[in-house]
Amino acid sequence: MARFVLLAGAALAVTLSVPAWAADEAASADVPPGDYHEPAPQDIVVTAPFERNRVDVVSPVSVLSGQDLTREVRSNIGDTLARQPGVSTTSFGPNASRPILRGFQGERIRILTDGIGSFDVSNTSVDHAVVINPLLAERIEVLRGPASLQFGSSAIGGVVNVIDKRIPRAIPDEAAHIDMTGTYGSAANEWSGAGAVDVPVSGKVVLHADGSYLDSGDLHVGGFVLSPAARAQALASPNPEVRSLADLKGTLPNSGARTWDIAGGASVITDTGQLGFAVSHYDSLYGVPTRYDLTTGEGENVRLAVKQTRVDARTELDLGDGIFQTLRGRFGFADYKHAELAEDGTKGTQFFNKGLEGRLELAQNKRGIWQGAIGGQLLIRDFNVIGDEAFVPKNETVQYGLFTLQTLDWGKFKTEFGGRIERTHVSSDPIDADRQFTTYSGSVGASYEVLPGWRIGADVSHTERAPSAEELFANGPHAGTQAFEIGNVNFKKEKSLGLEGTLRGSGRNYTFEASAYYTEFANYIFDRQTGEVRDGLPVFQSAQADARYLGFEAQATVTLARLDDWKIEADGLADYVHATVKNVGPVPRIPPLRLLGGLSATGSMFDGRVEVEHSFAQDRVAAFETTTDGYTLVNASIGIRPFGEGRDKPEILLAANNLFDVDARRHASFLKDFAPLAGRDIRVTLKASF
Repeated sequence: MARFVLLAGAALAVTLSVPAWAADEAASADVPPGDYHEPAPQDIVVTAPFERNRVDVVSPVSVLSGQDLTREVRSNIGDTLARQPGVSTTSFGPNASRPILRGFQGERIRILTDGIGSFDVSNTSVDHAVVINPLLAERIEVLRGPASLQFGSSAIGGVVNVIDKRIPRAIPDEAAHIDMTGTYGSAANEWSGAGAVDVPVSGKVVLHADGSYLDSGDLHVGGFVLSPAARAQALASPNPEVRSLADLKGTLPNSGARTWDIAGGASVITDTGQLGFAVSHYDSLYGVPTRYDLTTGEGENVRLAVKQTRVDARTELDLGDGIFQTLRGRFGFADYKHAELAEDGTKGTQFFNKGLEGRLELAQNKRGIWQGAIGGQLLIRDFNVIGDEAFVPKNETVQYGLFTLQTLDWGKFKTEFGGRIERTHVSSDPIDADRQFTTYSGSVGASYEVLPGWRIGADVSHTERAPSAEELFANGPHAGTQAFEIGNVNFKKEKSLGLEGTLRGSGRNYTFEASAYYTEFANYIFDRQTGEVRDGLPVFQSAQADARYLGFEAQATVTLARLDDWKIEADGLADYVHATVKNVGPVPRIPPLRLLGGLSATGSMFDGRVEVEHSFAQDRVAAFETTTDGYTLVNASIGIRPFGEGRDKPEILLAANNLFDVDARRHASFLKDFAPLAGRDIRVTLKASF
């Protein structure tokens, strides 16, 4: 712990010691200089050392902001992103839902807030919530390909970056700038509100404060709580308590939540730069939907009491007209803990996690066709579990890496290169285990404009990932996955070789984007059921083997008509993943083929949208999985802007999700047989800035 505190102090000192002397354009990563009220448009990607247009990024990038973010935002990051191409979610009830990118989850994707990790334990179990609040997000970006290498080898599946204003990037034009959002959702009798205020002081200092509160009851579901297969099993039981479970309908037991957070921050922003920090606290008490034992009828109503306090800092320095244009520093530290509470309120298993991450990036001045950046990153994680279900011993991870992203732009032909060298040290004193890994990852991609507005691209990547502490040291009962998990301290590095092709096209009345990918893994880490039973749970032993992922994503928008200030558009997306562990079988919990189509009309004061999402049945399953039926969801929304368009104008959004109240279950969910998605949900959102 002494080493942890020393490194934390050193990283903070380095970040804050960088002088706040940067040009205005460097000081505002996602807000154009002098325009506090307008965020970066959706065709600009800010999750990088330098801003780029989405067209210039070889691999697909999704950006969710503005009215789209207002319509999609939910209390958790997984459900907020669930309708983006290539994105699914773990759906462990309405409160713990982590994004899945191209079938990858857990240790193979990184979820960030303003470029720094969330410092929670959502990667260790699907019932653990991500401690990032989408209610306060300005924009959310999803990256894959070469750009994701700058955030760590665990970003092999991609990166989700949630960008907020807790550390101000610009000076408001008014005496105080206020953002407010309030929402009511009928499915869980959900009331939520979020607010933020920025106050300029002396023309150079901006003070910031924000907070949010959410209260929700048990979730309404569209039909029976148990899946058809689980109901059939319950009805066939001689035990009347088990048979009675088949009658559960309409409401998902133990799925309510109460969450609040608060933050304060400040930035110094001058004509030559910025330096800022923020301190925040997150507090949540949420229920984990009951997983019933279909032999006894018993089920635990566990709640999780989550608390996290974190400190963040950011700085930028203009380096002039030399090789490097800007030096950026970013630092975060958090103290996280949660306790699993029984129905009588007594504490069961407790999780503790102290995390630190620091980044320094040097963005190069553009020299003709050449632009790029280099950087370094330090990550420290001190993790411990106490209680009867402590399936992982106390451990520490120290990881540091060097990375680069370089681009060459000849106009019609563009190319980019990414590389990363990373050193990871994972140790556990209680079991006297110590492993060290050096990983090398790299990617090269290129695109070519074949016709005006149409561009084809391809990239090749080699990625290496060090096994996580959970994959190495696990040895105990894990209630979240209902398994007795056993890791392997002798695991090798996981390696992959990937190929991806892209096609993008756009014109005045249309946009189109499609990608197809193929990835071969060596030493792929997966769980294999052994047939043994310990502590009443099936034993899952982690193993390594070769594996293969392939899939595609496609999305398009067509303008059907323009009438005065109205625009009518049709849009659609499709995504699919096929994943196999060689000589074993399908990778478990892979989302099935999905299609989504929408029709929207947008004007200066009103907009409306109707969409249909169809998820196909998934019958390609691992040996220990069950199949999942397909479903079709219909959603509709109306946006009202009584004072016209503009980020500082109030907006009312009326939305009806799952309009026909269907029974829908995500195949990737561990709880799919016991926790369907929300039934009909009527939502009213009021958003205002002034």
